[in-house]
Amino acid sequence: MLSKEKEKIIFIRLFPNEELNEQIKKACKKHKVKAAVVLSGIGQVNKVKIGYFKKKGDYSAETFEKPLEILTLAGNICKQKDEYITHFHIVLGDERKNSIGGHFIEGEISVTAEIVLLKIDIQLKRKIEEDTGLQGLYF
Repeated sequence: MLSKEKEKIIFIRLFPNEELNEQIKKACKKHKVKAAVVLSGIGQVNKVKIGYFKKKGDYSAETFEKPLEILTLAGNICKQKDEYITHFHIVLGDERKNSIGGHFIEGEISVTAEIVLLKIDIQLKRKIEEDTGLQGLYF
């Protein structure tokens, strides 16, 4: 992973076999991020797990073990205590130009990934909500 920051914008370059969430969190720690939004995310994964929220405790997760292009990555990151909590959604495309998408759970980089984050000065907080079981966003 390579990363560089200027004026609250962080560019991240990921390499083959790196786990996307893990490396973004590592970059956040390096650049002392308290909260951030994903401005852009492109690249390719060869193993990715995405989900669709159906109901409390059921994310309908599915793993794809083939090269897929990251067409877009969107979401936010917040630091809570000493850990980073990410909430990303992703759209992926296959070699036939078909797309799939959903809640991003995990993914391993195939060739490369280029992620751009914007550091923000808003204190974000996540709390488990009783009704849904989701980590709701609070300010």
